[in-house]
Amino acid sequence: MQITTTPLEGLLIIEPKIWQDPRGYFYESFNSRILADAGVTAAFVQDNQSFSQKGTLRGLHAQKAPFAQGKLVRVIQGRVFDVAVDARENSATYGQHFGLELSGDNHKQLWVPPGFLHGFLTLEDDTIFTYKVTNFYDKDSEVGVIWNDPDLNISWGGLPENELLLSDKDTVLPRFADFQSPF
Repeated sequence: MQITTTPLEGLLIIEPKIWQDPRGYFYESFNSRILADAGVTAAFVQDNQSFSQKGTLRGLHAQKAPFAQGKLVRVIQGRVFDVAVDARENSATYGQHFGLELSGDNHKQLWVPPGFLHGFLTLEDDTIFTYKVTNFYDKDSEVGVIWNDPDLNISWGGLPENELLLSDKDTVLPRFADFQSPF
């Protein structure tokens, strides 16, 4: 695995080594020793998976303590534009975001530490997105920021806003300026 740092401290891109032959391919999608060597020593307690059609936007979400979660995210099938926003109030990169394309073809993963808001937009139909988390889901610990916050100015991949599929809760989240960071 190759681990690459991003401009946001603690946020890492993980690219597995792929072994291919005429039968297909093989790779390690998770190796705790390699992640620990890169500083990710978190224990994962749950795996989550979503199936979405093109234009589905999920986010920007996080959970506050004591249920704050780190996430190791990847795409099994399809493509997404994945975004993490630094919501750690005392961080030098507070309010900054980083995004990249994750796909079933590029096999890239993103380590999103606790203290980041996270979201993704599906770029293809029948996209399967999966992630390992470091804490259990707790509805009362949910926090979030509206996906189209003008201060964050996230470019979500060029799909027209009227073609996006959003949950009701994702359309009424606060702006980042009104977000009270619990991190």
